[in-house]
Amino acid sequence: MLTGADLLTKVKELGDVSKSDLVRACGYVSSKKDGTERLNFTAFYEALLDAKGVNLGGGSAGLGKGGRKLSYVATVQGNGNLLIGKAYTAMLELNPGDEFQIKLGKKAIRLIPVGGTDEDEGADE
Repeated sequence: MLTGADLLTKVKELGDVSKSDLVRACGYVSSKKDGTERLNFTAFYEALLDAKGVNLGGGSAGLGKGGRKLSYVATVQGNGNLLIGKAYTAMLELNPGDEFQIKLGKKAIRLIPVGGTDEDEGADE
């Protein structure tokens, strides 16, 4: 897949071709399970915008499932669990098995990575 200046050069070089041919020629193609071709238009247009210096909000930061904006609000579920959600753990680059120490305050919960300190983790607040 072409990116940056190479992508812009190829687009100019191809001139007036169909959008499908353009996406295909720039390498934004994958194979479906049945072996047929899938053109990745979204990835192509995102790379094209990036190559032209257009920033649409820095990628997925602040976006959750389906591209919805994160609310930064968690609700206690009916069973008493408090679910944080994959979008938040992905933003923090957390992995399955990462452990946290739970610190309880007055109506507050602080999660501190095992081996970390309160001060290390409070810089983003």
